[in-house]
Amino acid sequence: MDKEHILSEIKRTAEENGGIPLGIGRFEKETGIKAWVWRGKYWIGWGDAIAEAGYINPNEMQSAYPDDFLVGKLMELIQELGHFPTSVEHRFKRHQDKEFPSHSTFSRFGNKRELIETVLRYCKDHNVNDKVIDICEAAAAKVKPRQRQSTESKEIEFGFVYLMKSGKHFKIGFSKCAERREFELKILLPEKLELIHKIKTDDPVGIEKYWHDRFKDKRKNGEWFDLSASDVKAFKQRKFM
Repeated sequence: MDKEHILSEIKRTAEENGGIPLGIGRFEKETGIKAWVWRGKYWIGWGDAIAEAGYINPNEMQSAYPDDFLVGKLMELIQELGHFPTSVEHRFKRHQDKEFPSHSTFSRFGNKRELIETVLRYCKDHNVNDKVIDICEAAAAKVKPRQRQSTESKEIEFGFVYLMKSGKHFKIGFSKCAERREFELKILLPEKLELIHKIKTDDPVGIEKYWHDRFKDKRKNGEWFDLSASDVKAFKQRKFM
């Protein structure tokens, strides 16, 4: 999934939301695009993605702070405490100093391990106290990598989200082989079945859900929908998601 596709989805969902870009959670739910697809590859945080798409996200106030400012504030707290702050210590600092960014603001960098790695990358590019580096490296060693990281090296398995037509209704489903699924359904259905289009994806479950949610108002039964010509055209424009 390339950067331009993600940007186009940010713009499309923002337009459908009255010109306001979605928050990261709702965007993932609406499009099926997971944060790990873009985080650390195209952008550090969601605010950066929103900005490149040409928006300022009012639903995420953390985007008001530049990344360097946030990292700098966090390093000040690290030096003050002598260790990497816990969420409780972070909130306590915010309670003491209202100008200190809230704990949720730092969620743009990801989980704790990703936040620590962000600080370490900053340290390598700037003249930073070695004590901060030592503290961050020690903290990183204590945080277990996410399970996803142990499986990412495996070969990615691709599948297809397909659009088929029988009579006047359309079926949206997923399969490793859309043509085989077409054959299986032809045996079961009394009316002619036609494979209209298939979208290659590394997340068939998520992408199927995206299209089900997008056409939820036109759902008839199960995976069958009453789609218009423009709906079918929108589906056929996607070759990969």
